[in-house]
Amino acid sequence: MKTQQKSLAFYGWLSIAAAISTIGLKSYAYWLTDSVGLLSDALESVINLVAAVIMLIVLHISARPPDEGHPYGHEKIEYFSSGAEGVMILFAAICIAMTARERLYNPQPLQQLDVGIAISVFASLINLVVAKVLMSAGKRYRSITLESDGKHLMTDVWTTVGILLGIAVIFVANSFEESVNVAKQLGLNGWEILDPIIAILVAINIMWVGLQLIRRTVSGLMDAALAENEQAAIVEILEQFVVSDSIDYHALRTRYAGARRFMSVHILVPGNWTVQQGHDVVEFIEQHITTLFDNIDIDIHLEPIEDCASFRHLNNS
Repeated sequence: MKTQQKSLAFYGWLSIAAAISTIGLKSYAYWLTDSVGLLSDALESVINLVAAVIMLIVLHISARPPDEGHPYGHEKIEYFSSGAEGVMILFAAICIAMTARERLYNPQPLQQLDVGIAISVFASLINLVVAKVLMSAGKRYRSITLESDGKHLMTDVWTTVGILLGIAVIFVANSFEESVNVAKQLGLNGWEILDPIIAILVAINIMWVGLQLIRRTVSGLMDAALAENEQAAIVEILEQFVVSDSIDYHALRTRYAGARRFMSVHILVPGNWTVQQGHDVVEFIEQHITTLFDNIDIDIHLEPIEDCASFRHLNNS
């Protein structure tokens, strides 16, 4: 467990280092160019830093083993991280949109675009590498926090790509005198109006990411069932033990909390079976399920198939 905590802490510090680096680079690019698009990109990196700090704390707590006060583990705290990140992303999107709206009515000439673009490309490459590492680690450790942070960084990469493409268009367009004259005839100072338009599009994209994170957080806190393909795999195993009218199952329930899965099911067997016979069936079922899912808590209730009381709760649910 301590080894896993150290590994998770490494990814948390890696995300923090990447966020600090990209904030510095993107802020410098904004200072050089005065591009509100690059400003929006830098603001999103600030959100990445706050999210990375929260992630580091959450990963440390979620890796703790179950104890008397938390017999089901601490994994559910991961939803605090994803929920907080979702709210912060929405706040950043609103700030970006307000800044871009002002610049939309008052376009400003952009400076040193070539240097600014080069710096932002380098910052984006840092995010790309770290995002790939975090998503890979998230799948390996089954951590929604690592995976969410990796996906958020990847969204940041695509955001930067969109912004840079727009700025590149401005840079190329302003390089041609004829293009500048056409823009001025339209009442524009060059093609700089594209800059706030791109920033607004970025804000909409960021807001969508934030809403998706909040939706996923609410789903986890509401004890949503496992994914359909995971439930189907469990049902397939249970069906292998259904023998005519002598063995059956019902009341299958599943949920997840962070990286941990939970399931409960009622297994119905002949009432005249010995405790050992019923226990053997339950053991076989648990062994088969744990071969598919290495992080699942299984609760199986054994009932006599002939007893009407075994089905009473189904009528009341």
